Amino acid sequence: MKVMKFGGTSVGSPERMRSVASLITSGGEPVLVVLSAMSGTTNSLIEISDYLYKKNPEGANDVINRLEKTYMSHVEELFSTDEWKDKTRNFLRGEFDYLRSFTKDLFTSFEEKSIVAQGEIMSTNMMTNYLSECGIDATLLSALDYMRTDKNAEPDSVYIKDKLTKLLEQNPGKQVYVTQGFICRNAYGEIDNLQRGGSDYTASLVGAAINADEIQIWTDIDGMHNNDPRVVDKTDAVRQLHFEEAAELAYFGAKILHPTCVQPAKFAGIPVRLLNTMDPTAPGTIINNEIVSGKIKAVAAKDNITAIKIKSSRMLLATGFLRKVFEIFESYQTPIDMIATSEVGVSMSIDNDSHLNDIVAELKKYGTVTVDKDMCIICVVGDLDWSNVGFETLATDAMKNIPVRMISYGGSNYNISFLVRECDKKRALQCLSDTLFNKK
Repeated sequence: MKVMKFGGTSVGSPERMRSVASLITSGGEPVLVVLSAMSGTTNSLIEISDYLYKKNPEGANDVINRLEKTYMSHVEELFSTDEWKDKTRNFLRGEFDYLRSFTKDLFTSFEEKSIVAQGEIMSTNMMTNYLSECGIDATLLSALDYMRTDKNAEPDSVYIKDKLTKLLEQNPGKQVYVTQGFICRNAYGEIDNLQRGGSDYTASLVGAAINADEIQIWTDIDGMHNNDPRVVDKTDAVRQLHFEEAAELAYFGAKILHPTCVQPAKFAGIPVRLLNTMDPTAPGTIINNEIVSGKIKAVAAKDNITAIKIKSSRMLLATGFLRKVFEIFESYQTPIDMIATSEVGVSMSIDNDSHLNDIVAELKKYGTVTVDKDMCIICVVGDLDWSNVGFETLATDAMKNIPVRMISYGGSNYNISFLVRECDKKRALQCLSDTLFNKK
């Protein structure tokens, strides 16, 4: 069985839903389909929550009414029979009445997560009903019945596998199984989620749980490109990536894939294929455990980076200095992206500056601190094992006219990263493309 995940853009309108239904049923084999909320819905639900936090039920009801009107018009366009129109309208009315019930009570983060979960619940019910109207033997498996995180907010893979296997056994022989991405329950049984972008994660977790033949991530672009097509001229889709290469690219800015998505599939040895709903015949990108030796695959960029440098003559031969520095970042739950050290200093980059002032104040106890904002990490990914003589030189030569604040190389066999100013990002990406991929 294959797992097919479709994002919000792919199910963003009745026309797109019909196209997705056609893709789901084109293979003739049973599939398990993971759906995101319809495009724009999650943002509206977050807006509703924001009004309720601010104790403005009128504002929340206004957004709810507008969203309900949109959905009801979608029902009229998507379904062709009164039976399924009425059934879907009745379900949606219940959903929007449920959303309105939050305007009368105390509102906390627990209620917000319940509200945000309704986007996936609505899209999956609409798709299941539409497939049934088309004569497809489809059933809906609620993610809230099997997708759970543990007390550390990590997916409980044993629980997921056990519960999902039982649900499939209770619904044998179906042509299509539909489920929600993103949403789950936490260790205490409360409605929770896998964070934004978590539908990719759901697909990977589900694929690993059922030992799927393949996990397909359908988006609106033809696979992962070798550079950012929004910024750089002449980019091409990369047809194959190792799981580690895909993880590096996703973490460092390739928007097509959620960074956590590939891990469950990697450990289960299940290939992940990135495909385009707008061009279903395009080959896309396959991600697996195969490494292509001697090849640089792609470049990605991560924006909104802050660089922090702490310099101290006391650091020389001082054991425990780095531990103290790292403990400061840990205490403020701020991950470090890149790091470079010398005998008298250490430079780090972060992408979350919400606690920057506190971190800098703590670091000043140990040395002189300087901060550079509006930076960008450029990541070059491929077979960059140190034994491949000259590969790092290809990347650094491409950057010869770009001011580079920091370089990270050797922490992984799959990437070399450059920290540059955001104003130099476009030029850096284009130079790398011209040197690495577009040479004739």
